[in-house]
Amino acid sequence: MRSMRGYATMADPRRFDLVNEEPLIQIEGVSKVYDGAGVPVQALRGIDIEIHEGEFVAIMGPSGSGKSTLLHILGLLDADYEGRYLLNGCQTSNLDADELAPVRNREVGFVFQMFQLLPSLSILENAALPALYSRDRSEEECLNAARQKLEQMGLAERLHHRPSQLSIGQRQRAAIARALVNEPSLLLADEPTGALDSKTVQEILGIFSDLYEQGKTVVLVTHDHEVAKAARRVIHVRDGQTSDGRVW
Repeated sequence: MRSMRGYATMADPRRFDLVNEEPLIQIEGVSKVYDGAGVPVQALRGIDIEIHEGEFVAIMGPSGSGKSTLLHILGLLDADYEGRYLLNGCQTSNLDADELAPVRNREVGFVFQMFQLLPSLSILENAALPALYSRDRSEEECLNAARQKLEQMGLAERLHHRPSQLSIGQRQRAAIARALVNEPSLLLADEPTGALDSKTVQEILGIFSDLYEQGKTVVLVTHDHEVAKAARRVIHVRDGQTSDGRVW
């Protein structure tokens, strides 16, 4: 991990200075136009974003604001845009789909609203999948890495259960373990509390806060102001443009 001098809110006594640090995420002049039934739709309008290693950032916006498009670009799921995107120092804007896949597998851990766990596999097997896809460790090493992450999520007694045998909160914790198994540079969470009850929402947000305290970079995409309050900075997206603020 690079040396990090982050910054924090008034509720967080740590004080950092990011002026001279290279961003983990650097987006410059990114625009995206969709073909909407023959009519061009401008989803993003020349946005610029910097997110540094060790930050906990929420990206907020209503439906149609462009935040989902931005999410896909941040997660290296969409390479069809104008502008420049560097992730962890890697120029991704000129990579094709085959070149992006290994970078995405190595650098980004995804947490989804509906968990995206394969129902036929145990949660241990689910959590090991990103490591297995990377093909740089043995199957045993991948399973051991997955076991460790699941144990950290409090699921040591559920390793061989299938998703349908878990509570909703346990499924999301298993999904977070899967996202972390490759030790990615970026944890990208897409509406991760949208399917949860209020008590479980606080539990999952507590996990993200703990990961932030451990030095992980967390970017959470949400439309919920209460969820965004868990982050240390909020980037608002509206009409394909951004404004950058803090949660105090």
